[in-house]
Amino acid sequence: MADARSAPLLARLLAGAGVVHFLAPKPFDSMVPKRLPGSARAWTYASGAAELAVAAAIAAPRTRRAGALAAAGLFAALFPANVKMAYDWRDRPVPLKVLAYGRLPGQVPLIAWALHTARTAGESAPRPRP
Repeated sequence: MADARSAPLLARLLAGAGVVHFLAPKPFDSMVPKRLPGSARAWTYASGAAELAVAAAIAAPRTRRAGALAAAGLFAALFPANVKMAYDWRDRPVPLKVLAYGRLPGQVPLIAWALHTARTAGESAPRPRP
């Protein structure tokens, strides 16, 4: 039952990140690879909306498995933005470089968490009475 708090926590993490994309989009704009078509702001808002949608799916027990699988995909899809940030921050002070470089391996536990949430999605749901 320790996993009962895992899915809501993952949903809150994603919802918080999604909200920040709308409240303070500028830092996220700088992470958008320039090769993507359209404006960086549009990608920032789209990724924020995706995080909010995935958070909502994880929060609802009926859609938790699909939402968690989508979260794993989203975390993987955002990896190029983290690579760009690490590259762009290579000349910054050491604490900022550590933060930027730390985001790269940090994606692995996020993906694992999302996949674990997908695997255990139905385990804490109430069982129907006979």
